Amino acid sequence: MRRVAIGFLLAGVLFAQDDKPLKTRPPEQSKPQQQQEQEPPEEDESLAPKTYSFNPLEAEKDLKVGNYYFKKGNYKASTSRFREATLWNPTFAEAFLRLGDSEEKLKDKKAADEAYSKYLVLSPDGKEADAVKKKLAHQR
Repeated sequence: MRRVAIGFLLAGVLFAQDDKPLKTRPPEQSKPQQQQEQEPPEEDESLAPKTYSFNPLEAEKDLKVGNYYFKKGNYKASTSRFREATLWNPTFAEAFLRLGDSEEKLKDKKAADEAYSKYLVLSPDGKEADAVKKKLAHQR
């Protein structure tokens, strides 16, 4: 048993001392260096900018939450939610209408006009179109 253990020990020592590689590799000079300096990805996901893609379900949810805040009188929060809804679905006419109402409550006439104008572009024959046209004519 000792002889076997000593044999394995000697074989291991001899194998470890062998400097010759099993295969000869060509030098690394043929590889082009393609190291481009890139910004490392943001480690904290909460600091990364939010990206929006078409998501009508998320837009509908933001509209409902915005309506809740609007009814409570928290116009700043409702404006934020209505704006989010328009980012999730840029063709959501009702979100632009509600955004205009909310901006109007915050006394931001320019933003309200922009939102109302976008509503009229998206829904020129909507049920609120006449009222919006009157608001725009009155504010100008």
